[in-house]
Amino acid sequence: MASHSLPAAVPRSWFKPSTWHLRTRLVLLAMALLIAICGAVGVVSYASMDAFLTRQLDDQLSQAAERSNDPGRPPGGGFNGRDPLDARGQSVGTMNARILNGQVNSAGFLASDTSRSPLSAEDKQVLLGLATDAQPVDRPLSNGDYRLIAVKTNFGDVLVTGLPLAAKESTLASLVWTFVFVSLGGLLLIGLVGTVLIRRTMKPLEQLSEVATRVSQLPLDAGEVALAVRVPPSNSNPGTEVGSVGHALNLMLDNVANALQARQRSETKVRQFVADASHELRTPLTAIRGYTELMRMTEDFTPDGQKSLARVQSQSERMTALVEDLLLLARLDEGQPLKLSEVDLTQLVIEGVSDEQVMAPGHNWRLELPEEPVVVNGDASQLRQVLMNLLSNARKHTPPGTTVVTGVGTSPGGAAVVTVTDDGGGIPAEFVDQVFSRFARADTARKGAGDHAGASAAEGTSGLGLSIVESIAEAHGGRVTVTSQPGRTQFALQLPLPRTT
Repeated sequence: MASHSLPAAVPRSWFKPSTWHLRTRLVLLAMALLIAICGAVGVVSYASMDAFLTRQLDDQLSQAAERSNDPGRPPGGGFNGRDPLDARGQSVGTMNARILNGQVNSAGFLASDTSRSPLSAEDKQVLLGLATDAQPVDRPLSNGDYRLIAVKTNFGDVLVTGLPLAAKESTLASLVWTFVFVSLGGLLLIGLVGTVLIRRTMKPLEQLSEVATRVSQLPLDAGEVALAVRVPPSNSNPGTEVGSVGHALNLMLDNVANALQARQRSETKVRQFVADASHELRTPLTAIRGYTELMRMTEDFTPDGQKSLARVQSQSERMTALVEDLLLLARLDEGQPLKLSEVDLTQLVIEGVSDEQVMAPGHNWRLELPEEPVVVNGDASQLRQVLMNLLSNARKHTPPGTTVVTGVGTSPGGAAVVTVTDDGGGIPAEFVDQVFSRFARADTARKGAGDHAGASAAEGTSGLGLSIVESIAEAHGGRVTVTSQPGRTQFALQLPLPRTT
């Protein structure tokens, strides 16, 4: 019986999105879209707020510059006793300066007590480099970043007014951090809620996968099959996408179930026919053998007649063996109960090898037996046939001089093991998977030397021996395996050991 296994699952890796779960990809895709949306909203909000605060600051800067620029004063002093750098109406931190003849001769930062702190030499160089086009610009000063505007008056001097950018930068920073924290909190909440919702939404697909997995694990290749697994009605409604898949899967399972039932009925009829035909053939074959032996003992034949009669007898014996094999396979297929008893595999092997040694003295027969007997619960006659089939298989398909080693032991897994190993030519790799199939002609697979192939053909292999071995092993809860390469072929029979109390 061929065994089918699912392909190994590809290990998931974060570096290979194709190996991720679909729900993981959906959650990450939704999160990526939300992050992109939040980023776009954040950039637009930041740009809008920056433009708004800049316009507001420019308006304040223009008003402060107008208060400093008194058109009625002379360039060297005040007007009506008022200094153009007067602090009235100006906010703390405002910078005012007068540039005359390329020199900053009056400048300072307005303090909270209405006094003015002086500018550094680097600040004065920054002011001297301003264009007098009355356009606000940002420049770093010793007191921080400032928004500056330079205006040339009608008296030839230049008045520079500046407002600090700290308030604007603080507002923008607060906006950024607020947006970041709100976005992260929202993304985390949406991610958790989205994961739950997507997992719940994907649950029907997981149920479909479970149904398909259970069907894939059913032994559909042999025996009676009850394909009762179906997608539940809640997930097989054709009105939804998932329901359409579930409905289609149910239709497919119905079709497969009908096909399996038809195959089972056909196989049952074939088995019944084979069993009936084999049973009916036993009587005439027995009669043919009996009359043939009687004629050989009572009648005189020419040498050619004796040869023909011997041929009739050998072919009737071969056909009788084939009928018996077919009957045994039919009984095994029907699952007839075994006649269980304690069977000493060690003694069984000794007797079987002794019989084969008489039939094939040209082979080198060896035994590898344990010190203690290996006993199993089984059908003695069937297990004897298993051993005889394995030994005769080695005898028929290897040339004289081949060493055949038969061993008995136990495996670490708690099973009795009988091995038959030969050093013949081996089984071709393309035939190894077929050796246990019914009517597989092993005589074309095992290669010998000289006229060995002809000898095998003369013995008449039916291609049922190893199939019977596998069926009996499975009926006993065991299994049989084969490994082969040129110079070493081994068949291993494993049977469960009796449970000890």
